[in-house]
Order: sequence, then C-alpha cells, then structure tokens
Amino acid sequence: MIEQPQVAQTAAQAAAIIHLTIPREEIQMVMGPGIGELMAALDAQGVAPAGPWYSHHLRMDPGVFDFEIGVPVSAPVKAAGRVVPGQLPAATVARAVYRGPYEGLGAAWDEFHAWIASQGLTPTADLWECYVAGPESGSDPAAWRTELNQPLVSPAGRAGQGQGCG
Repeated sequence: MIEQPQVAQTAAQAAAIIHLTIPREEIQMVMGPGIGELMAALDAQGVAPAGPWYSHHLRMDPGVFDFEIGVPVSAPVKAAGRVVPGQLPAATVARAVYRGPYEGLGAAWDEFHAWIASQGLTPTADLWECYVAGPESGSDPAAWRTELNQPLVSPAGRAGQGQGCG
C-alpha cells in the first residue's frame, strides 16, 4: 500500500496557509474551497507555488481536525483574508509515499505508523500530507501520489535531505 518508508531531514519551507479547526466529517467539504482560496491569493499577489499543496495536522483528535492547508511559496506572501504567511517546519521525519485514492489514506497511515513503531521511532503529535499528484493530474486514482510525513522525537538515524513537501 505504501512505498518503502525512509527517515529524512527536512528544511523549513515558507508557505501560504489557511488554519482550520473543523469537525472531522467536514474535511472533504473544506479542502477544495481552501485550496482554491490559497491559489487565488497567490495569483493576486503574483506569487508562484514552489511545490505541491499540503495539509499539516497540528493535533490529532478523533472528532476534530486542527490543521493548516498550505502551499509552499517561492516569495513572501501578504495576509489576505484567511490566507497568511506560514511554514512547514524543519524536522527529522519518517516519510513514505501512498499511491491511490484519498479514501485509502487512513489505512496508509495505519500501515506507516506500524512501520514507525517497528523501527523504534517516536512520532510527534503533528504530521503532514503532501498531495504530489491528485485529481488535477488525472482521473485514475491509482496514479495519485500522497507523501506522508511524520515528524520524529528521537530518530534512530537520518538519511537524505529534503524539502517539507515533494
């Protein structure tokens, strides 16, 4: 279900974000409009995305999603409505790629977290997903790619350098 996970060090990555705290069941209703709002704000400011959009979940609660929808940027952004400057943090992360429809992300995270535990790694409370290829890139969900990133408290080792997304 997921590609072989790895441990990597990410650099901080400037972004434009919208912070949301919503009931879990509303996630599908807010993601599309939120991305549209982010992209419109970037377009209005003449700022190009510097990578795929992402969701950074700050707190994992069974009934509530407290998260940021974000887009890495190549230049600073100004606050515009709900869109504000932000960043993905520098972190040591466990990283894996899931290929498939978004409905399979829960099972992919379960598999990924089992791998993290089997390696003796300790996750932090937050995590992020980078939507490398999705519906905008083709109608076949089997070709969609979501990068799973789980920051770690005490990594057993490091491999590679990378950006926060992609």
